[in-house]
Amino acid sequence: MPFRIAFLGTGEFALPSFRAIANSPHTLVGLVTQPDRTDARGRVHPNVMKEFALERGLPVLQPTNINSEESLAQLRVLDAELFMVAAYGQILSADVINLPPRGSYNLHGSLLPKYRGAAPIQYAVWKGERETGVTIFKIEPKLDAGLMLATMKTPIGPKETAGELEIRMAELVVPTTLQFLDDLERGQLSGTLQDKSLVTKAPKLKKEFGAIDWSQTAAQIDCQVRAMQPWPQPYGFLKVEGKPPLRVLILSVNSEGRETRDESREPEAEIASQSSTLNPQPGTVVRSDGKSLAIRCGDGLCRIETIQPVGKRPMAIADFLRGNPVPVGSRIDMTEQ
Repeated sequence: MPFRIAFLGTGEFALPSFRAIANSPHTLVGLVTQPDRTDARGRVHPNVMKEFALERGLPVLQPTNINSEESLAQLRVLDAELFMVAAYGQILSADVINLPPRGSYNLHGSLLPKYRGAAPIQYAVWKGERETGVTIFKIEPKLDAGLMLATMKTPIGPKETAGELEIRMAELVVPTTLQFLDDLERGQLSGTLQDKSLVTKAPKLKKEFGAIDWSQTAAQIDCQVRAMQPWPQPYGFLKVEGKPPLRVLILSVNSEGRETRDESREPEAEIASQSSTLNPQPGTVVRSDGKSLAIRCGDGLCRIETIQPVGKRPMAIADFLRGNPVPVGSRIDMTEQ
């Protein structure tokens, strides 16, 4: 028999599976999602999950604390046989987890046991993984530690941002989600324990994680740039002599790393002609020819491809340099000071 399912989710990652279950033989009895958020102007941020649920006439619960007695009472009224959870945003207590008789299950955006926590997709990109995926596991009180019941794998594209990857993974996992429910209904699931020795963490991102440390290798900078999009955005402060620091977003880079033979001396010669240093520190502009901008990094050069000054649109670096000359010897630093 098809299940009566309550879905706990908030963001874009959860929406495709939520829609798919709504159009399946299973019965959605309601959505539990985060409370409405407002911006600085008091405007309510759109909640795509809530919008879809209301279009379908489904009950929508938005508890501030899902583990409260009031929330538990509301969940009982839904009379769900199981909970499906994806990018919900609150940690569930044992009372919530154990409420549905057929269990609570999570769609987690990594190949567990790697990247347990709130930002698994971002960390997979940030740490240079070439493959990631989604793990469906049975929820237990310990964070993302339950029995693994189904997986979906996908490569990470060399230029793919975390935001792009999340959207793609959200669609790719739909067949896996529906197959999981079918297998659970037929009693054909056999789970796999997580290897505790392979556990890594992916805690919630902080705004300061976007500051680019140019002492990293070019490949590491490229990973950070892609991982921090769409939030908190990879940034730095461009410091040109005679001008105030300009906060810029670095939206794409070329991660060639070590200089080629033809370039190995030229940047040093350029900077030597305009500065007293013969050993430019990471973050120093070592080439600026009006069409490209090369920054000293931990293993050579990192070229900026796309940049966005604060308050402006993203632009190719050549377009930026046309109106904003950046002499060799200028810097991009992590802080404004």
